[in-house]
Amino acid sequence: MSLLGYTRISTAGQDDQLQRDALTAAGVQARDIYSDVTSGSKEATSRPGMQRLMGYAQSGDTIVVWRIDRLGRSLLDVLNTVNGLRDKGIMVRSIADGIDPETTTGRLMLNMLATLAEYERELIVERVNAGITAARAAGTIFGRPVTDPALTAEKLQIVATARVEGKTAQQAAQLVGWSRATLYRHQQANVRLKD
Repeated sequence: MSLLGYTRISTAGQDDQLQRDALTAAGVQARDIYSDVTSGSKEATSRPGMQRLMGYAQSGDTIVVWRIDRLGRSLLDVLNTVNGLRDKGIMVRSIADGIDPETTTGRLMLNMLATLAEYERELIVERVNAGITAARAAGTIFGRPVTDPALTAEKLQIVATARVEGKTAQQAAQLVGWSRATLYRHQQANVRLKD
């Protein structure tokens, strides 16, 4: 059962010494502190320091952070990180926020975080749905653009000619500005129309 530390700062011009001092005062050995210099826009699990820490930490260990926001770019990311660690039997303790799963208050704070994260998720869904509704009302059409059947037939003919001349499907598709997958999709749709 080890105490492991984690610090995060946004730019190389910043200094994580305040965080390191708080972690060592909480009992974390300096050699057991993992760090990242990255903006808060990257999810926690994609940061190199966090990846090394998660690869090293074992069940029964406790990861100590100065503040809980060091663990993620948003409340959802923080909660996902904490839950992922807890699923592996790794506890998380935040010094400044008073989050310590060993205490009643710490568990209360984690539960409050979970509730707030769920609320944030629901707000995001509501905003996305409202945006889609507003865009539709303004005339936005979602999905693939409608293609002109005559133009598609013309492109299919160019592709067929190129294939007879020995071009690969990829090369033939590129002649008309399509990917190979788009070519196959149009060919299948064309076969269905003929049936």
